[in-house]
Amino acid sequence: MAVTPLQVPRHHSNFSPETLAEARSRTGLSVSVCLPARDEAATVGQIVATVRRCLMERFEIVDEVVVIDDGSIDSTAEAATWEGARVVAESSILGDSGLGSGKGNAMWKSLHACRGDLICWVDADIRNFEEHFVTGLIGPLLTVPEIGFVKGFYRRPIHGEPNGGGRVTELVARPLISLLFPQLAHIVQPLSGEYAGRREILESIPFVQGWGVEFGMLVDIIEKYGAKVIAQVDLGVREHRNRPLDQLSLQATAIIATALRRAGINPTSINETELTRFTEDYSMERVAIETSERPPMESILAYLEQRRDLKA
Repeated sequence: MAVTPLQVPRHHSNFSPETLAEARSRTGLSVSVCLPARDEAATVGQIVATVRRCLMERFEIVDEVVVIDDGSIDSTAEAATWEGARVVAESSILGDSGLGSGKGNAMWKSLHACRGDLICWVDADIRNFEEHFVTGLIGPLLTVPEIGFVKGFYRRPIHGEPNGGGRVTELVARPLISLLFPQLAHIVQPLSGEYAGRREILESIPFVQGWGVEFGMLVDIIEKYGAKVIAQVDLGVREHRNRPLDQLSLQATAIIATALRRAGINPTSINETELTRFTEDYSMERVAIETSERPPMESILAYLEQRRDLKA
């Protein structure tokens, strides 16, 4: 598939805070930075503080930083609040929509919690966070009207793979893309947790509730709007918590289930996904994995009423 000039990956340094402050003033677009978080007290405060001091107070690019606290049992909420975030408990958002779980569910609910025209998601476990993680993602949205969604990629100084996208990306996502979704082949890191989009695009697609959310979003956006609306930005080096293999197998299963559903393969039983594996003493265990989906937010009456009230 040919790549248009708008799709050519760019470096975060192409989008300085000064340039984006001018673009934001010119376009009038509001920006929300959102961190879905569960037990990230060690890192969430520094991320919030950096966004607030540099991008809210100094350059006035970002309007709010919102932390969706997804059932933390540590001091995530306290650390984020102390540094100036608006913290919203996942359980308090759209209570009539039924119970949900997982990162994708928290992100779906963040569309209701955040007020911005542009929403920028960053993971709350980044250890070397700097403001370019945000400016790099919102830069194309503020400066190129044709761009509707921006995906970040980076180098991860672990496993001796300077340019790799992580174990699940290389062993699961990239083979799935090569076999079933060639329209995603130009995406450098399809599972990266840093991305941003225009509200009107984000509210029009479903959200996989668990770990399949990133894969599902890419497929749905490209199918609905075409690859031309997606830009990619090099965010440099990202340091974060490295998950053990047993957790990655759960993530991999969720992504495979999401991909099979999007490909029309075995779609009927996909909401009841289980991973069968063995414990250290070779006992068999079955682990339930969240792969159900939230509908497009534009179909939720409470959301539409809130958006109408905000515009009034």
